[in-house]
Amino acid sequence: MPALLKLVSHNLCPYVQRAAIALTEKGVPFERIDIDLASKPDWFLKISPLGKTPVLQVGDTAIFESAVILEYLEETQPKPLHPKDPLKRAEHRAWIEFSSAVLGDIWGLETAADEAAFRAKAKQLEAKFARLETRLVESPWFDGDDFSLVDAVFAPAFRYFDVFDEIGNFGILDDKPKIAAWRQQLARRPSVVNAVGKDYPDLLRAFMRRHKAWLSQLDTKAAA
Repeated sequence: MPALLKLVSHNLCPYVQRAAIALTEKGVPFERIDIDLASKPDWFLKISPLGKTPVLQVGDTAIFESAVILEYLEETQPKPLHPKDPLKRAEHRAWIEFSSAVLGDIWGLETAADEAAFRAKAKQLEAKFARLETRLVESPWFDGDDFSLVDAVFAPAFRYFDVFDEIGNFGILDDKPKIAAWRQQLARRPSVVNAVGKDYPDLLRAFMRRHKAWLSQLDTKAAA
């Protein structure tokens, strides 16, 4: 009997969400173990050379880095989320890398200490999403009727904007109708919904307050 997969997680990490969404889409049972990245346990540091989440434990072997975890799941688990065609599959991998650059900009957005830094990062993000808008097709998912890994990796990026949009409209996703429709579809997908806890918005707000982010200064819903 195959070993139960264990996903070592942090409750805000978007890269963990990628793995959780893929595992759920594939119908693979797994145990999720949350840790505090501000106080990393010794056992975690032994299995995560970079000290980051996610880590997927498969028996005695630990796999780190979300892109590697996703590829391992594609190779070993049912219900492929990559296209069959090699060229199309390579293109999807490229857009997965693009999504990581988007997440990097979002990190800059949520931790920007002043308006100038925030606006600069918002401009970079808007340009990336404009490029993405030109690639999307008129269908529910990234590339048609089938949910793919590209959908799984962009869902956590859009989740940030559920909180950002409550703080203000910064124009980053304006005038992008295909992204708007895609975002709505992703927000209703059970695997996406269940990739985080119900306290995710509160945790994200608390994270921004701890980092003294400019966004948190505008947030009228933030707890005192």
